[in-house]
Amino acid sequence: MTAAPPPKTLYTRAAALVRRVGVPTAVLFAALIFDVVYTTQAALDDNGPRFVDFGLLPGIFAMTACAVWAQKRAAVAGVAGGGVLVFSTLFIHAFHIPPYSSVLPKVTITEVVAGVLMVYYLARRARAGVAFCVIGFLVVSGLVAVFGRYAGVGEIDSGTGSQALLFGLLLLAGPLVPAIAARDRRPQAGPRTRRLRRVNELAMGQWPLMGLLGFALLFEFGYTYSSNARGFPILFCSIVAAAIAVLSPRRPADALLGIAGMLLLSAVITPFLHLRYDYPMPGGVPFVQVIAAMGVVVNVTRARGLNASWPRVSILSGVVALAAILNSNTPRGLQTDPQTLSILAFAAALLLGISIATGLMLRSRDSERTTVVKSAVADAQTAERMALARELHDVVAHHVTGIVVQAQAARMMAEQKPEVAVEAMARIENAGVEALAAMRRLVRSMRGDAPAGSSEFSEQATTDLGADLRKLVGSGNHGVPTSLHLDLPPDLPHEVGRSALRLVQESLTNVGKHASGATEAFVVAEVQGPELHLRVTDDGREPAHRPAGGSGGYGLVGMRERVALLKGRLSAGRDPDGGWRVEAWLPLAAGEGDE
Repeated sequence: MTAAPPPKTLYTRAAALVRRVGVPTAVLFAALIFDVVYTTQAALDDNGPRFVDFGLLPGIFAMTACAVWAQKRAAVAGVAGGGVLVFSTLFIHAFHIPPYSSVLPKVTITEVVAGVLMVYYLARRARAGVAFCVIGFLVVSGLVAVFGRYAGVGEIDSGTGSQALLFGLLLLAGPLVPAIAARDRRPQAGPRTRRLRRVNELAMGQWPLMGLLGFALLFEFGYTYSSNARGFPILFCSIVAAAIAVLSPRRPADALLGIAGMLLLSAVITPFLHLRYDYPMPGGVPFVQVIAAMGVVVNVTRARGLNASWPRVSILSGVVALAAILNSNTPRGLQTDPQTLSILAFAAALLLGISIATGLMLRSRDSERTTVVKSAVADAQTAERMALARELHDVVAHHVTGIVVQAQAARMMAEQKPEVAVEAMARIENAGVEALAAMRRLVRSMRGDAPAGSSEFSEQATTDLGADLRKLVGSGNHGVPTSLHLDLPPDLPHEVGRSALRLVQESLTNVGKHASGATEAFVVAEVQGPELHLRVTDDGREPAHRPAGGSGGYGLVGMRERVALLKGRLSAGRDPDGGWRVEAWLPLAAGEGDE
């Protein structure tokens, strides 16, 4: 039974879209949407002149286009991106447009993401000298954007300038390291490329978590600017926690301990940095670390289940409780108010419960998906075995039965008519050659060595049923003279023709094995309306002794299976006039979709 396809939920559709466009492009467009919404809101509020903030959008859209273009023409797009940064800075300065700060001061998040993507594509795909020059131009353009946009709104202070240079260096090193590692001109990818491919697969599976962490980091960068250099240690802990969360599917149990360590380090050093009042720390834990911890709990519950995960989850919960007590927004420093602690405990329990429930839901879905895949594989293997069994029985057994029948006839006639025995030996040789060829075709199909574009046993499938039936009857392997009546169209469906040939072949094999004293057999193949009608009859008697070579009892079983696959009908039994009759009706439309 074929497994039903998974339902197309919003998550599956979004995941398919991300796979199609790629994670970098998806992040770029997410940043673009954020900037458009943020700029529209700023342009329509009552702070400053209305609509002036829309002046940021041309530069934002131009940088997005350059980043997309860089996937094909990295060098040209990089030069264009640097020019866009310079001209948009001049435009902002000339028209007094108030830019907002993101990771870099006065540079929008879309411009930052686009610049990082262009640096990555340049370092990975362009020639070394070209990449060095264009990346240098992008760096200079970024400095012009940072310091030039401050010229219209006031002088940049030394602390903000130092942090801008530091964050710019991190943004430059971030894409350069993986891009240079991925530059591999050898025919086969090395271990570094394989590791990067595994990291990319992890990122593809973690893109919702990466999106949440990216937006949380964006806000934390802004708070770090407002706290000058004091917020950098907490930002570093948040970045490490985000990296651990993204890579946690590889070793989820160790990742949970790692995230607990980052939260503990952040909780211990925060009181010495005096960040309680000007840093986003709900319950004493920064936003990024909260999201990273929830993501790791989801992954560890998904991979190991709740019974094996609760000790490490308990450690993480203890660290969160310690952070809530140490880093509260109170003049006394420590949080001791029972009511506030109960509210924080309820909020933490709620977030923990959501994470565990999400992990268990994903674990159940993974188990169901595994079961469906195993069932589909088992069904496919069973169908393949049945097809092989039918083909082996119908093709090879037909030739072997002919060999046995001809050998018996040659033994009986050898003393009276030696020339008949010689003719029978020639027919035995031909049947043996045909049986050997059929066996080789079956072995080739089982080994997967069929020609490109061929399907299951398609090299044996008939393209002219009439010619194949005449050849089958003319070979006379079954040892009974056979008459043939055909009325077939030239455009008979491929699968119907193949099944019809095998049905007639097996019926004639049974005539040779079971029709004792038969002197004539008759085969009819004709189209009657929407069906192909087959009829094979003989005038033999029921054998008094065991047939030559014995009988496995699978002939009629295989015939019924073939007919059932095409949704046809089969009738087999004694004819009222004597002998044996096999009739089959195969719908012609069945072969169009089942092949």
